[in-house]
Amino acid sequence: MLQRDAFINVINELARRDRDIIFLSADFGSEALDIFRRELPSQFIHCGISEQHMIDMAAGLSLAGKKVYVYAMGPFLSLRCYEQTKCCLAMMDRPVTMISVGVGLGYADSGPTHYLTEDIACLRALNGVEVLTAADSTAAAGFARLTHKTPKLRYIRLDREFLPELTSLRLFHKGFHELKIGDRVCVLSSGYMLHRVLKAQDILEKEGIKIGVIDLFRIKPINLDLLKILNHYSAIVTVEEQCLPGGFGSAVLEIMSDNWMSKPVHRMVLPDRYYF
Repeated sequence: MLQRDAFINVINELARRDRDIIFLSADFGSEALDIFRRELPSQFIHCGISEQHMIDMAAGLSLAGKKVYVYAMGPFLSLRCYEQTKCCLAMMDRPVTMISVGVGLGYADSGPTHYLTEDIACLRALNGVEVLTAADSTAAAGFARLTHKTPKLRYIRLDREFLPELTSLRLFHKGFHELKIGDRVCVLSSGYMLHRVLKAQDILEKEGIKIGVIDLFRIKPINLDLLKILNHYSAIVTVEEQCLPGGFGSAVLEIMSDNWMSKPVHRMVLPDRYYF
């Protein structure tokens, strides 16, 4: 199942019992969205291609006591709405869930206006925004339940394409999951790139090299318990589908530096240029 469908299906199920849930969408094209709109029309608002207005509307509905979810293509929900997210959601401390679909190079067939290689840096810079990345549909469904159980301003990063299931044994409140235990080097990643890391790990293991692999799915805030695991390794590698400044690797470096942990860290990122 696609991550977005897994997430929306859970919210649909919850919305049948909780009439305060309101789902706002700036996009169509998902079967799960069509089902939600058809079966719960009083709890679904199609905002059209007007993402900034959708964020303003979400803020108002939240102030009225509604539990609001906003859904759109990642590049437009994050960057086009940046000022509205800052002023209407973050500054006003609104517990709205932002569902961003097609992160990284997920919309590779749509050209550079649809590539999203800066959203971690941008959203991480806003006060009070929790940033999560799903690596499979199980994680997406888990995030959905988390947003309803403990509402707060969250930015949920979902991949556009299907990703194989990794594991159901995740503690979503913890923010990370140790998938593989290694010897000297630990690799941290999330989302689509985590699957690439695991393929590399499998190749290396056949050559007798054991690396640790961690799914750091909550990029902000990072759980300090992560440092207890990193302390066992001699070197750290971060892998992301983002640009270098302020991204996933930067978040790991910051938490290490702020807590006086000094180890070699290599950040594997996209080159600092635009793709056409």
